[in-house]
Amino acid sequence: MPNRLTRIYHDLFSLDIGGTKLAAALVRDGKVTGRNQIPTPGSQKPDQLIAALATLLTPLVPQAKYLAIASTGIIDNGVLTALNPANLGGLNRFELVDEASRISGLPTLAINDAQAAAWAEYKALSGPVQNMAFVTVSTGVGAGIVLNGELQTGPRGIAGHAGHMLADPTGPRCGCGRTGCVEAIASGTAIGKAGQAIFGPDCSGQTLYQHALSGHRDAIAIVDRSARVIANLIADLRISLDLDLIALGGSVGLAEGYLDRVKHHLSTLPATYHTDIISAQCGPDAGLLGAADWAKQQHVS
Repeated sequence: MPNRLTRIYHDLFSLDIGGTKLAAALVRDGKVTGRNQIPTPGSQKPDQLIAALATLLTPLVPQAKYLAIASTGIIDNGVLTALNPANLGGLNRFELVDEASRISGLPTLAINDAQAAAWAEYKALSGPVQNMAFVTVSTGVGAGIVLNGELQTGPRGIAGHAGHMLADPTGPRCGCGRTGCVEAIASGTAIGKAGQAIFGPDCSGQTLYQHALSGHRDAIAIVDRSARVIANLIADLRISLDLDLIALGGSVGLAEGYLDRVKHHLSTLPATYHTDIISAQCGPDAGLLGAADWAKQQHVS
């Protein structure tokens, strides 16, 4: 489908908080300007994140009227928490909106980063799509859902955390405390852990994937299991929400050959479970763009 990013409004400052990086930018006329990025602090202490936020926010604050945040984790009434605290480096129950507003002096709204990316991907589509989901397979597995043209966030910010749906009741224990979640099997972190028994304790998801691309049989099997789990997750979303389309993103989701594997496994299921799957279009700025447009939709002006 052709990309036609719709107009995203002036005077919004957008912040994207991920497990490995923090990015900030002004969003004007559907374009990101003045982008700045730093590593996410490894410390579990809130003051380290507060200092990093100040570093990013202070230079751009004079050019904006509002602040929109896309963040990893659950955003429950402005508080950053998590189903899997390990993905936040142990940081949990952080007063994200209050702290960001205090630093910036700007009215602030925040949503989950996969929710924000889903909204950006939805706005980038052409054609009569009303019900879609964005699924990201990266350090973790997340999703954002749009139904009847409206982004679903939920009263507690949980909507779309599909990475914690059950994939295998006999599978590995997830960081959320449940056994056999999608994230515990299909994420980049999970495939890296699965590869450590073969390639040693330093094997990461990226290393494992490179072995798979080189033709290593066991590595291919691990990647293929991940793709099969994601295909079944997509089938579950399709059958429960009657989705028109899935946009697949994330470092694993966009890796060479992964989308084709997912499509193959989905094609082996009954036709009712089939839906169109495309590569996500908005790239690393999806969270920034989606959060900015969503904030405008919430009448921050």
